[in-house]
Amino acid sequence: MAVLTVGFDLDMTLIDPRPGMRRAFEVLGGQTGLPLDGESFANNLGPPLQDEFRRYVTDEALVTSLVTEFRALYPGIVIPRTVALPGAVESVAAVRELGGRVVVVTGKYAPNASLHLDALGIEVDHLVGELWSVAKADALREFGAQIYVGDHIGDVVGAKAAGAVAVTVPSGACDAAQLAGAGADVVLGDLTEFPAWLREWAGTGQALDLRHERRSLDQQNAP
Repeated sequence: MAVLTVGFDLDMTLIDPRPGMRRAFEVLGGQTGLPLDGESFANNLGPPLQDEFRRYVTDEALVTSLVTEFRALYPGIVIPRTVALPGAVESVAAVRELGGRVVVVTGKYAPNASLHLDALGIEVDHLVGELWSVAKADALREFGAQIYVGDHIGDVVGAKAAGAVAVTVPSGACDAAQLAGAGADVVLGDLTEFPAWLREWAGTGQALDLRHERRSLDQQNAP
């Protein structure tokens, strides 16, 4: 029988790096003279960093230089300003309690992603960086992930392409309606709900009736 393997996205799924992201863009903008919009960047985390810098410059060599400079600033600015999202530590622990493996598959530069995990004491079995949307499926298939947890439509695309259950949380740029509309199998209120969902899912020995698990938008928006 296959070992339970759960994949997680990082930014706005397990961690909230937005304060540091805003500050890093402020510093980089001061260094380069570019009108970098850290607020917009921090509120729309998910797509590759290169795409963000292409909003400001067209020269690919300059895009590469900006990425390098941002990554150099990152450890000192973003890491100490980042917190784990509610339920993150407990969700990883829930996988462990079931004898499972944890894989983080993120669009973030892997060395900086590793610094985040170390700083917050989140232990994972494997970490793969610089993968976005459908490209995440390669790593998810490699490690045999049955479930992938993310906060973005791109995470749903990656999970579906890998044949994994797409579990989502509306803690990032995409709301519950957008995630459900993209085909998410499960839309949780936040990650604090994941351990109970996982225990129930694992207890069935097979995937639950996901039509039942996917919360209706009326329930999501009820007062």
